Amino acid sequence: MIIGIASHKGGVGKTTTAIHLAAILSRRAPCLMIDADVNRSGLAWSRRGELPFKVVDEKAAVRYTKDFEHIIIDTAAHPSKGDLEAMVEGCDHLIIITEPEVMSLDVLPGMLDDLAALGSEKHRVLLAQVSPLSNAIEARAAIEQLNVKTFTRHIRSYAAYKLAALRGTTVNLVPDPYAETAWSDYLAIAKEIL
Repeated sequence: MIIGIASHKGGVGKTTTAIHLAAILSRRAPCLMIDADVNRSGLAWSRRGELPFKVVDEKAAVRYTKDFEHIIIDTAAHPSKGDLEAMVEGCDHLIIITEPEVMSLDVLPGMLDDLAALGSEKHRVLLAQVSPLSNAIEARAAIEQLNVKTFTRHIRSYAAYKLAALRGTTVNLVPDPYAETAWSDYLAIAKEIL
């Protein structure tokens, strides 16, 4: 299975999502994460610790893809129409990340229009970085007005993710009172994909 993770805005949780979904999928079969973001945050995350899957730069991906059953692609923010076209053609699933903030929601329709023009039926919107005290009803309603498939669950924002990135591991392995709760959000998303 090949999963692309994209957003029209940076800093919305693409790399965090890629890391955690790759970790979950790696429990089922070998998983490769391709870091195609210019910041190379996924590679930096992996170098600080130990992850249960391989992370490679997009330029090295060709060498490794044949050895993995699952591939997660962490894309650059604001992909071009050409990049979106390649993802629609090459991915089994395309996860579009947005946060429940107006600046993120404002740019979401443009990306969805681009995907609709490509005839994509592979994409679904994931609401991420949601305050744990919020149920994100207003943001979800705004997204649903765009007539797009969404995940039924969302990803809550916990400080445990920052600790996981710092230690180069996944959130379920850090000493934080909300670590297991944060991990459960990604388990639910993975279940929806599978």
